[in-house]
Amino acid sequence: MHQDPLVLDTHDEQQCYSGHFVLPTNKSIGAHRVPPEDAGQTCVYLCGNSLGAMPKRSAELVKEELAIWGTWRDITDTVNAPLGRLVGESHTLISGTGALYFFIVQGAQQNEVACMGTLTSNLHLMMNTFYKPTRHRYKILCEAKAFPSDQYAFASQARLHGFDPKDAVFEVHPRPGEYTLRESDITDIIKSEGSTIALVLFSGVQYYTGQYFPMESITRAAHAQGCICGWDLAHAIGNVPVSLHTWEVDFAVWCSYKYVNSGPGGIGGLFIHDSWEGKEAPKYAGWWGHDPKTRFMMPPDFAPIRGAQGFVQSNPSVLATVSLLGSLQVFEEAGGIVPLRRKSIRLTAYLDQLLRKSKYFRELSDAGLSPPHFRIITPNDAEGRGAQLSLLFFPPSSGVMQKVDQALKLRGVIADERQPDVVRLAPTPLYNTFEDCRRAAVALEEAFGEIDHEARRNSLPMHNPHTPQRLNVLTLVLMEG
Repeated sequence: MHQDPLVLDTHDEQQCYSGHFVLPTNKSIGAHRVPPEDAGQTCVYLCGNSLGAMPKRSAELVKEELAIWGTWRDITDTVNAPLGRLVGESHTLISGTGALYFFIVQGAQQNEVACMGTLTSNLHLMMNTFYKPTRHRYKILCEAKAFPSDQYAFASQARLHGFDPKDAVFEVHPRPGEYTLRESDITDIIKSEGSTIALVLFSGVQYYTGQYFPMESITRAAHAQGCICGWDLAHAIGNVPVSLHTWEVDFAVWCSYKYVNSGPGGIGGLFIHDSWEGKEAPKYAGWWGHDPKTRFMMPPDFAPIRGAQGFVQSNPSVLATVSLLGSLQVFEEAGGIVPLRRKSIRLTAYLDQLLRKSKYFRELSDAGLSPPHFRIITPNDAEGRGAQLSLLFFPPSSGVMQKVDQALKLRGVIADERQPDVVRLAPTPLYNTFEDCRRAAVALEEAFGEIDHEARRNSLPMHNPHTPQRLNVLTLVLMEG
């Protein structure tokens, strides 16, 4: 790969859409270590895996909706509303927004996707539908250290059915000394324990390590043992292609405020495979899942919309939905998830390459815990990761990560820290560039340089028992190690 990031940005086959987004400036994030002339420039925003940047189109659509809200004559006055977006006709908008998900969910049918709710509420709704434990088949198989909200949902669902979560929630751990799961370890457990597993439910992309799980093979292995297979796609949607229908995934849920850029707490989504049509009806019906042809006639009996949209309960927030719509229109303009994924692979590989050249980088196999350094716990092959790289800092719990995170921000780089020792960097193909990756790598090197200098200045030789130095956390860790 050519090393000049500006050349890479100029000649890349997929253009950058950063001009379609509102990104923080160096001044707004308090980046005091950048040159004064760059204070008004956009920072390096590598935090889209936590909160996506704001699309300008989303802001425009929300402003339009607010203007309409303030001027309408009555609730059915939708004649002059853009896209017919007032309450009486908003099903068209919701359905259309769901249809646009095809640009990030490959191989799905329109009736299999719905815009609704939020991630954990949708997860509970799907588990209430598909988790049907019996005396002998009752376990929920998932990765260890799944996102806490998933863990809470799994445990509460187990308890709801009268099972002890310590027995019912079966967590798959990495092998000793490893940070990610091997495909064979997952599929072997499914094969050996499948008769006791009611539901296999992993993250598409693991939030902490950034591992992209082999969804198709895991789904196939689950079905071979008679298990239902669902997926939490919070960190996968808008990040990697997911062919949910083709892979015969039973259900999936997601939020939309990370790589899909719908805004904080944005509306979620769900997928239900068409093969369940006629087998699983909505158990918790609501009027927005009712046939739109008769919905406003207020009939007493529920007539669900075919497919996933029949599970929608309340009228989704129009403001949240148009914010999502604005982002999906940018995805559409960019050609969808497939070309964006190709660019994502190039961006993340470039950042990975730069980070591994750092004199503070160590391989995972390195046995030493000091001096301060970092390792990349995300798989190093493109098929095993999305956009994110997770950096683990050493010595453990020594404060190195917190110092690096602050130093990055002062240099105009926004990353995402996870206590106690991980910083996640996610070059997002819609608005990040190769130059962003270079700036992040330089800032990281400078941050470690400061830490290294401080350690050398403040620390006295450890072997001298008469040294009157203060034993800070880093010193104690080194002594214990």
